[in-house]
Amino acid sequence: MECTPTPPAFEFVATVDVDVDETINVGATAQGIRKVAPIRGGKVRGPALNGRVLNAGADFQRYPSADLAFLEANYVLELDDGHRILVENRAIRTAEPKDLELMMAGETVDPARVYFRCVPALSAEEPGPYAWVNRTSFLGSGQRLAHGVRIDVFRVR
Repeated sequence: MECTPTPPAFEFVATVDVDVDETINVGATAQGIRKVAPIRGGKVRGPALNGRVLNAGADFQRYPSADLAFLEANYVLELDDGHRILVENRAIRTAEPKDLELMMAGETVDPARVYFRCVPALSAEEPGPYAWVNRTSFLGSGQRLAHGVRIDVFRVR
């Protein structure tokens, strides 16, 4: 008896615009070039989450090669109703080395030329109106902007 797998469906949750300060270059390490971008604010808007990104957290970046970046961002959302959600986001970003250099210099690169996907894990207070995020998987698509990052977050159904 064959079983036909049912692919997951995706439901748009929100767009998160994260503002970052100037990137701190740690330099070439045994794990590749390391950088840290302090997170200084931003906003979240969508059908399920609305509010702001708090001035706390950072995006820890690792560049093992000229065309690949592994990103780990941790920050807090404060929603319009006062509830807070911790975001722990792991991402991969790859593009032609010249395009990655332009992005890191603050230039805009056509998002179609960049593969930027992430797996944000969200944590909220239990019990509470956002406890559902603790039991949900999310996927995201990212875009590097001149002064930050835009992440479109989708709930996996």
